[in-house]
Amino acid sequence: MEAIVIETIIKIFVVLAVFGFLAAFTTYIERKVLAFFQRRVGPDIVGPFGIFQLLADGIKLFTKEDVVPANANKTIFMIAPLITVCTAFIAMSAVPFLPEFTIFSHTIRPIISDINVGLLFVLAVSSAGHYGALLGGMSSASKWALLGGARTTIQLLSYEVISGLALISPLMMIGSLSLIDINSYQNEGIFSWLVFSQPLAFILFVISGFAQTNRTPFDLLEHEAELVAGYATEYSGLRWGMFFIGEYANLYTICFLISLIFLGGFNPLWIIPGGVAIVLKVMLLIFIFLWTRATWPHIRPDQLMWLCWKILMPLAFLNILITGFALMF
Repeated sequence: MEAIVIETIIKIFVVLAVFGFLAAFTTYIERKVLAFFQRRVGPDIVGPFGIFQLLADGIKLFTKEDVVPANANKTIFMIAPLITVCTAFIAMSAVPFLPEFTIFSHTIRPIISDINVGLLFVLAVSSAGHYGALLGGMSSASKWALLGGARTTIQLLSYEVISGLALISPLMMIGSLSLIDINSYQNEGIFSWLVFSQPLAFILFVISGFAQTNRTPFDLLEHEAELVAGYATEYSGLRWGMFFIGEYANLYTICFLISLIFLGGFNPLWIIPGGVAIVLKVMLLIFIFLWTRATWPHIRPDQLMWLCWKILMPLAFLNILITGFALMF
């Protein structure tokens, strides 16, 4: 029992360290990718290829003064970033990142907690992270932040329904909410991947993933051209950084979910080992998210609601009906 507790604590620290670093490093990668698409150089002054720009930005961020607006609700204002960053990392506790491996004759399972409703847990906790943006916007005593917080509710009500409905069809085929079971269902080669048997569900879940991670074209909460910085307008220093570490951590969570549910997870891909395969899939998905930011325009909140409620929801229900009839006959 004691060994299990120690192993779990080590896993927690490893996940926090690895994904905390990756969340920060992705900001550098994003700046480089956007620069490439816009025919610029991007960060190139601090260190080789500008790689130490990440360190310089981190020092600047953590040494900035933490300003709290005079008219803000100070308690909620200070707690809101913690909600965002904590829920982002808590959601990762039920995600199996890699296949099992052995170190010194000890088998390691790269998942903090393998619960039988892992998928439901991840979606519920990651969605709860939007309360951080909502509370931060409402407590800031700023009209821009308040508008960003209000848009959080609109976005949550729109994408959450679609992501849930999109997953019903593949779950009807698998019969389990465990991410381990979902991965095992696709272990018979590339043609057993659910992206081939459930292409519509895959497209719907990816679209809702953009909204869940607050990425372009669904970055309504902080649209710079309209809302300055949205819910984060009045934040600075460490608290501002917490919001965006949480956002990028959520990005990795969604990419792992897409890989596990639709793209074969960490099952071996031809001669590529399973651990390498899922890392490559996640890297490709991260690039697609960044590519979309560089090429797609923003949309208005009413356009998001129109898309989700009038287009994507009927398609999700249609997909459920088709899957149900296929399983019956």
